[in-house]
Amino acid sequence: MDTELTKNKSNRNNENKMLTFYDHVPRFLEGSDSPRAYLERCINTIIKREAEVQAFVSMNLVRARADADASTMRYAAGKPLSLVDGMPIGVKDLFETEDLPTEVGSPLFKGKCTDRDAAVVQGLREAGAIILGKTVTAEFGFYSPGPTRNPLDITRTPGGSSSGSGAAVGAGMVPVAIGTQVVGSLIRPSSFNGNFGFKPTFGAINSSGAHSNLSQSVLGMHAGSLTDAWIASFEAARFAGGDPGHPGLYGIDEPMMSTKPKALARIETAGWQKCSPEVRELFERLVKRIEEKGVNITDRFCDINVESFESSVEPALDITNDICGYEFRWPLSSYQRRGPNAISSNIAQRLERWKSIENETYRNLLQQREKIRSQHERLKDSVTALITLSATGAAPKGLEYTGDPIFAVTSSILGAPAISLPLLEVDGMPLGIQIIGYKHRDAELFGIARWIMSIFDHKV
Repeated sequence: MDTELTKNKSNRNNENKMLTFYDHVPRFLEGSDSPRAYLERCINTIIKREAEVQAFVSMNLVRARADADASTMRYAAGKPLSLVDGMPIGVKDLFETEDLPTEVGSPLFKGKCTDRDAAVVQGLREAGAIILGKTVTAEFGFYSPGPTRNPLDITRTPGGSSSGSGAAVGAGMVPVAIGTQVVGSLIRPSSFNGNFGFKPTFGAINSSGAHSNLSQSVLGMHAGSLTDAWIASFEAARFAGGDPGHPGLYGIDEPMMSTKPKALARIETAGWQKCSPEVRELFERLVKRIEEKGVNITDRFCDINVESFESSVEPALDITNDICGYEFRWPLSSYQRRGPNAISSNIAQRLERWKSIENETYRNLLQQREKIRSQHERLKDSVTALITLSATGAAPKGLEYTGDPIFAVTSSILGAPAISLPLLEVDGMPLGIQIIGYKHRDAELFGIARWIMSIFDHKV
């Protein structure tokens, strides 16, 4: 087996080992382990690593321990509330929590408490999950990063805007953390921190109570295993529903079975030209390995429908930035009026452009988005899923730049489910492979992801 496809796994098995939760549940039931003991192991890792990683904004250890004790009692009685009963979870600091401030990465909201839980937080609490704390987000969930560092190399960015969530899972502090994605805020940091990232179908998990509500904003999960990513997402949707007007996440309350896809479309998007020859070669070798297992691999060079999709999706990043900028310019303008330093210069510069976008331009952008989605739907009968990279390379050095979202934006503009799988390594750091499915076929995508991971001998 090629070392570039497996080396990052062995690295994480040392200091940066990611946590899993589902495989501990039998021990909880038999009494050889407990949710409280599991939580304490998480806290010990946080104590050891948080000073350098800085993944969390705030924590409520008193409530977390009390909730873990209650979960321990339920397991002792053989009556857990759900598959995530006792699971410690980090919450991206865009979501309201009744017991902790919601600061959204901005000094304007420092210490601001709403005294209520976002829908997903309330739903997870009802499912027995333990809300351990709030994780760092970039300013307003956009571009200006917080202090979080990549746990695999603290001189590098963890990505953004779900930086704290990605780093907390990558550092083994929690098995699961909530993230969001509008452009590339979940898939990209999953790649950089070497964890499993799941961006579901748009609206599949209720995001009510989040700071922003943009037309591409979707709630998803960072996790130490595919199984934990699925059960956390499924239970969150089961207890909190989907976004208003959306049917929620389809599937079953157990891990998905491995499913070999009939055909995958290898897509390049506008990101391909930004990749180094080394990254391109690694990706091609991985795709070749999948093809050798009997999966039909098609691409833009042999399928006219794939070529049409590739051409349509090339401007996805520019379209997305303008759509979201237009939608968010009103609250940002209000914040800007609070003073010259109320918002970062990064956001302020972008805001000046967004203010110039007219209503008719916005309507045209929405039409372009719909055309891209239509091109994607045309692939449904012949292509089981799309496969591409999660990022252009390893996490960049430094903390000011969170990395290029060019690969991650594809699933965002489609509103389709995507999963980042930690299968490659470049520059001694992880690089994710992304698979993209079709709306409301999230469970099917997990089955494909499990099969892909299995052929590379990875624990899922």
